[in-house]
Amino acid sequence: MTTPAPLLRLEIDGRAATADRLLWPALGGVGHFTAMQVRGGATRGLGLHLARLDEATRELFGHGLDGEHVRTLIRNVLRDDITDASVRVHVHAPEGEPSVTVTVRPPGGMPESAQALRPVPYQRPFPHIKHLGGFGQARHGELARRAGFDDALLTAPDGTISEGAVTNIGFYDGSEIVWPDAPCLTGITMRLLEPRLAAAGLPTRRAPVTLADLSSYTAAFVTNARGIAPVRRIDATDFTVDEKLMETLAKVYADTPWDTV
Repeated sequence: MTTPAPLLRLEIDGRAATADRLLWPALGGVGHFTAMQVRGGATRGLGLHLARLDEATRELFGHGLDGEHVRTLIRNVLRDDITDASVRVHVHAPEGEPSVTVTVRPPGGMPESAQALRPVPYQRPFPHIKHLGGFGQARHGELARRAGFDDALLTAPDGTISEGAVTNIGFYDGSEIVWPDAPCLTGITMRLLEPRLAAAGLPTRRAPVTLADLSSYTAAFVTNARGIAPVRRIDATDFTVDEKLMETLAKVYADTPWDTV
C-alpha cells in the first residue's frame, strides 16, 4: 500500500478538528472532494475546483456551496506560513447542511518516469462525481502496483477504456489527441489542457477507445492534479515516449494561469 504524505493541518468548517467532529468524516460514507496543488498561494483552475464542489454538493445534498466561503477556509488552513502544498477539500453533510473539511499535506508532483498501466474491468459508480469511498479503484490500483505496474486503467467489460484509477488518459495517433469518450471523472488538469491544445498544434477530440484499439496509437499520457506523465505500457502494448508531445503538453500546462486562493 502506498504511504500518504504526512498531514500538516486539518480544519473542519474553519475550526481545528476535534475527535467528535472527526467522527463523521472518518465514518460517514457519503461525500465528495477536490484535490489541488498550491504553489505560492495559488492553484491552477480554481474556478473549476469551486464549481466542481458546488455542483456535487447540490447533487448529493441539495444545497449550494459558496466558492468564496471555500476559498476563505483554504486560506485559513494555509495561513501565512504555508505557500506550497497539496490541498484537499472534502464535503460532507452530517446534519443535512454542507460541512467542509480542508487538509494540507506537503506539495507533490507526478512521478518523472513513464507509467505502466494494468487494465482492469471496473468503472466507478457515479463517475462524474469525485466522491469518497473509492475502494474499488484504490484496490485495483494497489493490485496493479503489486503486479509491477504503476497504476490501474479502468475499463468496461468489453474493453472500452474510461480513465485511470486516479487519472485521465489521452492517446496520440501522430496528428491529434483522443480522449476516451466513456463515463469518467473529467479531471481539472484535463479540462485545463483540452481547450488550449489546438492553439499549440495538437487538435483533440473525444471518441471511444478500446483495448483492441491500442496499437493504432503512437503514444499515451495521463493527467491529474499533480501533473502530466507519459505512458510506456498498457498491459502488453508498449508505447514510445514521444518527447515532442510531452514537451508541448508540459508547456501548455505551464502556461496555464495560476489563480490566487
